[in-house]
Amino acid sequence: MAKPDVGDPAPDFELPGTGDKTYRLSDYRGRNLILAFYPGDATTVCTKQFCSYRDNGDQLDALDAEVLGISPQSVDSHEHWVKEQELNVPLLADEELEVAKSYGVTGWVGPFARIAGLKDAPGGRYVMRAIFLIDGDGVVRHKTVSRTGSSYESVEDLERAVAALG
Repeated sequence: MAKPDVGDPAPDFELPGTGDKTYRLSDYRGRNLILAFYPGDATTVCTKQFCSYRDNGDQLDALDAEVLGISPQSVDSHEHWVKEQELNVPLLADEELEVAKSYGVTGWVGPFARIAGLKDAPGGRYVMRAIFLIDGDGVVRHKTVSRTGSSYESVEDLERAVAALG
């Protein structure tokens, strides 16, 4: 099961991302943050997930939380995918899987990952689809992990998770 668990401090990180920015967990102190780990740019389910966030942009903007996507692809890959799909969520490049490992959301590349086009993941590993809601104090308040990566949390799911913070 993925670590950290609900109630645990979220591991800090620093990653490059779209918009020529560097993103750090510590920059979000005092604000809610949703980390959306995903296996890969331009894969079928990932595209559905992030296009659903794009298509429900008003709801996403109304959340009392910032959403960041994290996967092992490069910033160049992310920039291309953002432009191609007109995505509205910043995407962070965890090319060595260090952040994914610290959140416990890596798995060994197997038939599923190969079918999804993830055979070139670093060290024979891939990133599982996962959501971590982190409160303004840096504590994990909600998490879901999809080992197969075939489903994702909708904007409505994210709204419910943020609303449960009170």
